Amino acid sequence: MTETTTGTFHGPYEISADPARIDAARVHHWISTDTYWGVGRPREKQDRAIAGSLNFGAYHRDTGEIAAYARVVTDGATFAWLCDVYVDRPARGAGLGTALVDAALDHLEETYGLRRMLLSTADAHGVYEKVGFRPLENPDKWMALGHQ
Repeated sequence: MTETTTGTFHGPYEISADPARIDAARVHHWISTDTYWGVGRPREKQDRAIAGSLNFGAYHRDTGEIAAYARVVTDGATFAWLCDVYVDRPARGAGLGTALVDAALDHLEETYGLRRMLLSTADAHGVYEKVGFRPLENPDKWMALGHQ
């Protein structure tokens, strides 16, 4: 997907949807070693996930180094799934994760007209509630295939 900078800034960070800026090796390291959902994920699989998704990064303005990452799986018309949201440990606690997710939501609404997105989280409900996510009203209508 070809995307450009979202024009969003949060403190010393610039949030961008430019896939050329993603540090795939660093993102893989974060996801495969420091998350409950992706521990052990092979690099090749992470690279395929990045290639098939809309990717957002938060970058230090002075160094250009990636400090946070999120990806969105979407058809660009009716559905979006937010996943692999990660903030580097030294950058945590300053609202960068919330700013990154908020920028992704804004981008999806402005670019595609999408106003609904799903996600799954075991421990970051408060982060997502800040930008408007709520538990499903009728979770009994949803089904899943695969490991749960």
